[in-house]
Amino acid sequence: MLLLSRFALNSFLTVLALLASAHAMAVDLRQCAAIDHDAARLACYDRLSGRTSPEPDGVDATDKQDAAASASSPAGGGGLTPMQKAWAIGESGADNFEIRPYRAVYLLPVFASSSVNSAPSSPTHQTVDLGETRSLEAKFQVSFKTKVASDLFGDNGDLWLAYTQASRWQVYSSEDSRPFRETNYEPEAIFVWKTNAHVAGFDVRFASLGINHQSNGKGGELSRSWNRLIAQVGVERGDWNATLRGWHRIRESASSDDNPDIEKYLGRGEVELARKVGNHLLMAQMHYPLSGASDSKGSLRADWAFPISKGLRGHVQWFSGYGESMIDYNHKANYIGLGISLVEPF
Repeated sequence: MLLLSRFALNSFLTVLALLASAHAMAVDLRQCAAIDHDAARLACYDRLSGRTSPEPDGVDATDKQDAAASASSPAGGGGLTPMQKAWAIGESGADNFEIRPYRAVYLLPVFASSSVNSAPSSPTHQTVDLGETRSLEAKFQVSFKTKVASDLFGDNGDLWLAYTQASRWQVYSSEDSRPFRETNYEPEAIFVWKTNAHVAGFDVRFASLGINHQSNGKGGELSRSWNRLIAQVGVERGDWNATLRGWHRIRESASSDDNPDIEKYLGRGEVELARKVGNHLLMAQMHYPLSGASDSKGSLRADWAFPISKGLRGHVQWFSGYGESMIDYNHKANYIGLGISLVEPF
């Protein structure tokens, strides 16, 4: 198994084993310790241990409410965090099949490239001349997820299905009937283990293992696709949240592999950071193969969603490196996009 895949899987299993016992306590002990009233704090600890002794004398209604809130909310009574809301962690009665945001949903009428890939190729496919391709096009993305099964193992273990589709549209090429240059389709199934642990100053919200398919839906020499097993961990600290992913590519036969060297360009893992500052959302994603090879590639993408007016948000996207799309997996370029944000992941 490749280096990062082995590291990610081992890390995932280790974290999962350590955090399973932590989750059994239902809430972090720190939340009880934060209660000022002695009797209410004792009541909180009793709830953690499952003790059903009568309430101590001197606990008034407000103290009971504070203790109950601390015992039932992973956020310590301060409400759910963005990552908890995104994955229905700590939500009582969260419904299955409720459509939720996954990745950002946006429309970028302006999406410009510094280097047009007018002749895509791969080691197993011949070069295809696409003719004149404009450097300015439009891009849009839709993405959503839904939980299809809850608490598969006692009070934990949720199964999610997700789908993301991103299209690059040569909308300004009227002489060629405004074709779609590239559309990527990405369905996936994700098993999520909810956690409530505090490790080295970070709140670990979930660990997951999933299967992911990504392709451009084309045939012949322009076909690009791969399948992956993806392990990920989601953590938060203050206003920041981070998702760390590592994957192992499911190998295909040499005769059916459209892009045998794709990991060299798109990597074996990624780190995704997000921070919400008021009404602004800042996101960054980095891919790097971590193979140690001198010819290893990678990429960096940054997104900024910001308010324009009531109910309308702008979106700026910047990308540099390899693999902005599947057809461009081995093509290096810089991209800048400007448009509107419709749905955000947090």
